[in-house]
Amino acid sequence: MGPDRLGGVTELLVDVLELAREQVLERGVGLTESQALACLQLPDDRLPELLQLAHEVRMAWCGPEVEVEGIISLKTGGCPEDCHFCSQSGLFPSPVRAAWLDIPSLVKAAVETRATGATEFCIVAAVRGPDARLMTQVREGVTAIREAVDIQVACSLGMLTQEQVDELAAIGVHRYNHNLETARSHFPNVVTTHTWEERFDTLSMVRAAGMEVCCGGILGMGETLEQRAEFAAQLAALEPDEVPLNFLNPRPGTPFGDLPVMAANDALRAIATFRLALPRTILRFAGGREITLGDLAKDGMLGGINAVIVGNYLTTLGRPATEDLDMLQDLKMPLKGLSSSL
Repeated sequence: MGPDRLGGVTELLVDVLELAREQVLERGVGLTESQALACLQLPDDRLPELLQLAHEVRMAWCGPEVEVEGIISLKTGGCPEDCHFCSQSGLFPSPVRAAWLDIPSLVKAAVETRATGATEFCIVAAVRGPDARLMTQVREGVTAIREAVDIQVACSLGMLTQEQVDELAAIGVHRYNHNLETARSHFPNVVTTHTWEERFDTLSMVRAAGMEVCCGGILGMGETLEQRAEFAAQLAALEPDEVPLNFLNPRPGTPFGDLPVMAANDALRAIATFRLALPRTILRFAGGREITLGDLAKDGMLGGINAVIVGNYLTTLGRPATEDLDMLQDLKMPLKGLSSSL
């Protein structure tokens, strides 16, 4: 280990939070992979201390505001990829049928999302990458949304070509989501129809085109703690503007349908650790938090989270937007205004 990682694993386990207070809170330097692993291995009796430090880091380097986002599926189901967590794959006997959303419905969803106080609206499609029909739908949809409501539009359309990246940037898509999903070493156990590197290539083009990069993944897909720490370090190296943290909600008919739901304390440890690895990044509560954390969602918000997806997800139910907004009000966490994100 190098000098920034202390003298050994035992010492790391004992002193990692003291080290993180100086390194991350005071200097804004994220955890290394080995330091992240030490945090993930902390016992339950040190979890409150870990969460408190992560909250202090969030306040120091991101501020008190919370960014609220809604998402909508423009094209659902029938995906040719075999992401083992996803019921939208056409390769699994999952109960999601292929469907397209029309432009008026897309605009209606954006207007309703803005009415919740959200400043972000993300258009998602279950595809390997967009074809000409999908790009036309997105182009028309983004134009119609921008004419109807004052909200930032993001997209998540799979892997892109350079031409598609340039077009999305030109029509005003300000942030592009493409999750790496898990650690590079674990990725072949999660997806076999494309590679981690292919996803990374799309993200590199997105950043070069001037769009913000949104990249996170799903925890609880059979990865080890070492791989969870590896993933945190790999995301930190990417320097994304936003990291959505999902927790596996096992879907019937998928290869991961029988995996257990991640333990709440493990999820909270991960949230705090990812904040300490990514001190300046938007860290967003996303799918699976309802079944993983339940009433402990507030602990997650006080453990480094500074953004939430409100309402439902792509194929699973979330909490009513009003519940999340009430939670933020109870926690005295102000919503990020649209003017501050332009």
